[in-house]
Amino acid sequence: MVLRNTSEWGAGAATLTVLAMAAAGLILLRRKKPSAEELERARRRFLVQSGRLVDGMLLDVVEVDADDGRNLTMLIYNCRIGGVDYDCSQDVTALSAIVDPQRVRAGFPCTVRYQPGNPQNSIVAAEQWSGLRAGLPVLPVFDETRPSFGHGAADQVAEKSAS
Repeated sequence: MVLRNTSEWGAGAATLTVLAMAAAGLILLRRKKPSAEELERARRRFLVQSGRLVDGMLLDVVEVDADDGRNLTMLIYNCRIGGVDYDCSQDVTALSAIVDPQRVRAGFPCTVRYQPGNPQNSIVAAEQWSGLRAGLPVLPVFDETRPSFGHGAADQVAEKSAS
């Protein structure tokens, strides 16, 4: 297609558009790519801000040798979401200030944060939040076989019939 009536404004606008697109492409190509640790930190931050909570169970704490020679500390846990059981793991090596592997007990309950619509994306600990529990809940123990909670109508009737 040959343009017969090209104005100077049209040619200038086309040139300016091509230059702007070239500059945007150059900026996108030269920008710094996030590292794997930055991506993981962003994932944890996203789940802390928008993840749903569900109860889970800690299964184990495992030391794993990575390909680059580092030792990774992995928390292995499971949870049930929507009737489906998920066995998951989380690398907590970078969270050593929050998670002490010696204090984590297998078999203890925990709270799991997961992404709605993608339950495989889940965590047990992050920089601003931890679903790990210090211990098992302690339930009250009564000395009597039938605790007395006050004098209700049934207790008053029982007292009158006993007298």
